[in-house]
Parts: sequence; C-alpha cells; structure tokens
Amino acid sequence: MKKMLTTGLLGAALLAGAAQAQDTEQLRIGVDIPYEPMEYRTADGELTGFDIELGNALCEQINAECEWVVQAWDGIIPGLMARKYDAIMSSMTINDERRQTVLFSDAYIQPPSAWFAAADSGIETIYPQSMEGKTIGVQRGTLQDNYVTDNYGDVADISRYTTADDLVLDMDAGRVDIAFLDFPIGKSTLLDSDDGNYVTVGNMISEPKEYFGEGFGIAFRQRDEDLAERFNEALATLQDDGTYDEIYDKYFKTQ
Repeated sequence: MKKMLTTGLLGAALLAGAAQAQDTEQLRIGVDIPYEPMEYRTADGELTGFDIELGNALCEQINAECEWVVQAWDGIIPGLMARKYDAIMSSMTINDERRQTVLFSDAYIQPPSAWFAAADSGIETIYPQSMEGKTIGVQRGTLQDNYVTDNYGDVADISRYTTADDLVLDMDAGRVDIAFLDFPIGKSTLLDSDDGNYVTVGNMISEPKEYFGEGFGIAFRQRDEDLAERFNEALATLQDDGTYDEIYDKYFKTQ
C-alpha cells in the first residue's frame, strides 16, 4: 500500500510538472544586431542590450520561453509576416506607415535622433545649405534614412548601411562626413568610441511625428491582438515594480 501511494504521488508530480511545462509558451522574437546599446553580442557571443534584457523580462512576466532570432533589418518585417518569429523587438519606431503592416505594443522607450560628426569636421549647424556636398551616413530602411532622404537628398550624398558598425567604419575612414542615428546608438558607437573623436551637432530631433513616430514598440502580426495585449500588461507591471527602471539605468543612466 505504501509503495502504491509513493508511486501514485510520483505519477501526480510528473503530471504536474508536464502540465507546468506545457503552460510555458514558446515564442520567437526577431532582432537585428548589432545596434548597441539596444541589441548586440558580448565578446563571448551572448546576446545582450536594453531590448534583449527587457524582452527577456517581459517573456518571464507572461510565462513564455523566448528564443531570439537574428534577422537583418531590411528583412525583419517580411520575416514576421513569413512566421519566422512571433514578434519583433528591435528598436522599431512606431509610425503610421508600419501600422499598415504590423500591430504595435505600447511604446517602451522614446529616444531622440541626433547628428554625429568628427570634432574637427567644421560642421556646426544643420540645414540644407550646410549639408551641400557632404556625405551623410544612415542605417538603411530606418526612419533616419527616410528623414535624411526627404530633407537632404537633393543636396547631399547619402550612404546607407546594413549596420551601425559598418557606418562607423566609414566614419573612422573619413568616407562619411556626418551620421544621423538614434542618439543611444550614436552615443555608444561614436561618442564613447576609443577610435575617434566625435561630437553631436545641432539639437536632438524627435519631430515631426510623421518621421519619428511615437517611440519604439514591439511589432506583432495584426491578428495577434491577444499576444500584444499580454506584452502591454507585462510592460505596465515591470514599469510599476521597478524592473523597467533597473534595466533602463543599466544602459542609459549617465551618472
């Protein structure tokens, strides 16, 4: 009888464990790297960054086991539509153009964009005449690309790069006069670089909204409203309990 009870308890425990494992949802999240400090690899190849840490915390909050799928930026929305992953969390700006294709979560951060140039570039102000004949570097397919193309494409040469790191290499080599990037990206790759002496030029830019949108959001397929709402609820919880601030300060606190 004792043996039967022990066997029965063991079976119940195994069933409970199996049920718990089934309750843990498996999700895949698309991400474009490197885009330090938002998403990048450490020296030993581990994915990290603000988006990665916040994404993992969100997944834990909704009881999901998330796998990060690396995808180049110019194919990241098509990859979502092709079901290569269930969501995109890769510093994607919420705007009306993208809303025609994807469903966004609430914004989880809203960094400004900024101009970056070598300290000795002689570029002191930003307007079309000051950009005449200059080579402007942007990451291909980004809102910064759209903004520069529409406002400076007639007077400047625009060099488009798959990654911010490739852009920085050409900045270091003198092939690009000035870059236009999300400020956190430009800070980590240019201002904090040991290989060059770079500064910001002009003011931070976050308007007009038709270009710069409403901040970064997680993108889902439009029919996945329930999944988006679960992430929204998880984000609100992390903001309320201090987890969000802890992750934010790790990457963006200046003092």
